[in-house]
Amino acid sequence: MVGKLLLRGMLAGLIAGILVFAFAHIFGEPLVDAAIAFEEAKAQAAGEAAEPEIVSRATQAGLGLFTGVMAYSIAVGGLFSLAFAFVHGRFSSLSARGTSAVIAIAAFVAVVLVPGIKYPANPPAVGNPDTIGVRTELFFLMIVVSLASLVAAIALSRRLGERFGLWNGAIIAGIAYLVFIGFVLYLLPPINEVPENFSAMVLWRFRTTSLGMHAILWATLGLCFGVLAERGLAARSGPRPAFR
Repeated sequence: MVGKLLLRGMLAGLIAGILVFAFAHIFGEPLVDAAIAFEEAKAQAAGEAAEPEIVSRATQAGLGLFTGVMAYSIAVGGLFSLAFAFVHGRFSSLSARGTSAVIAIAAFVAVVLVPGIKYPANPPAVGNPDTIGVRTELFFLMIVVSLASLVAAIALSRRLGERFGLWNGAIIAGIAYLVFIGFVLYLLPPINEVPENFSAMVLWRFRTTSLGMHAILWATLGLCFGVLAERGLAARSGPRPAFR
């Protein structure tokens, strides 16, 4: 059954990838073009030679974007299905759709929202090439800490739920998660490498568009996979006997 769920997760990722690509191509690529134009104008004003274009911009915005988005979405869909296979029926009595929705919301918060608060997405021309390694390490560190903290909060919620009740345990664990994440966000070093004359509107729209892409991905995974998993589990259990 895990193999069948994996295929369903990859199918849900495929559907999500198509929607994310359409959104990114329509709303994201014009912002990337604006950032590249700023970068080129800045280099020209400084008297720097233009860098050779190895891959055309049309290919980057078309086939390149499609390939990257689809590969990422299908891979995330597969991981999503494995998480579902581990969680469903073990920690709650939620239906397949309910479990899928909860996992999608939790993943969006832990993987996208929390790390994005400290290290939001940046378009081209924003960021020093010399610090890309440090920025990447800090971003992934934030994701790991956020995921680990979420798992710990869920375990804490289950323990507290036995003593204080389900809702009270969940509220206390949620507050503990927020307090710990706030402490981590405070400790990690900030990174602000936005050029002085860079358009604030382009930066804001790029970051909200990036957030929208992730929201589409996780919402589609949560909804589509829930439906596919529910049908698969129903087919496995077979028809219920009729009562006479």
